[in-house]
Amino acid sequence: MLKKALFALPLALAVGMPAHADMRENPADVLRHVINTLPDSVYLTQSEQNLMMMEDNPNLWTVEDGRELFYAERGPNNVSLETCDFGKGPGVLEGAYVEMPRFFADTGRVMDLESRLVHCMITIQGFAADDPAVRQRHGSNSDHMKLQSYITFQSNGLPWNPSLSHPLERAMRDAGEQLFYRRAGALDMSCQTCHEQEGKRIRASVLPSINQPAEWTKAISWPAFRVGHQNSRSTQHRVRGCYWQMRQGQIVAGSDASIALIAFWTDAARGQPAILPDMKR
Repeated sequence: MLKKALFALPLALAVGMPAHADMRENPADVLRHVINTLPDSVYLTQSEQNLMMMEDNPNLWTVEDGRELFYAERGPNNVSLETCDFGKGPGVLEGAYVEMPRFFADTGRVMDLESRLVHCMITIQGFAADDPAVRQRHGSNSDHMKLQSYITFQSNGLPWNPSLSHPLERAMRDAGEQLFYRRAGALDMSCQTCHEQEGKRIRASVLPSINQPAEWTKAISWPAFRVGHQNSRSTQHRVRGCYWQMRQGQIVAGSDASIALIAFWTDAARGQPAILPDMKR
């Protein structure tokens, strides 16, 4: 499947798509590089089957679907997303995702990829906020998952480098740190409870440590194909899943709280290569 994505380059050139769209490194090679930096990590090497399947990650099909969707003229305004600015200029996708969340002057907010995509689908393409294209966020067949997979693929192999130049970006990162270490809920747990030490487990699954950058970059590399779900999942989906597992009050997708948490955990992986798309249990 990866070969299918890479072989799509001549087709992209033929139809006038950006040449860099399919010139990313093989995600499996990025993962192998990360493992080589920490070969004794039980978390990174816990699933031999997943490592073998990375070359045929089903999310690579979702990437291709997302590419078609990104350049398609859609919505009431019948335009593509090529004028959407993800932080590096209208239509510039390469390296945009690894620098998010970031501040956007046109909204006055720090936004992650999902919230920025919602903004562009509504303001540029004219979709209503309750249109299924905007509202449905989860599953490989959703427009959101397709578009997020394509956009994030343009950052595969690049180092995480979230912007902290604006005061609101630093404030969101600091708020996310507070949320990460804040114990609450019926189980009195925090994110730290599971992710501060190497080798911790939930049942048979080894958990990543935020203090081990090589483990943490894999942990935050979303979208990823979840083998147990048979679907591709996003960063916001992972945040929601963690809060449910901690039995804390549910966090609202796209809220400042969810974006603050993503800002903190992305900063914690700064400098490590993003594995996009990844495959997880």
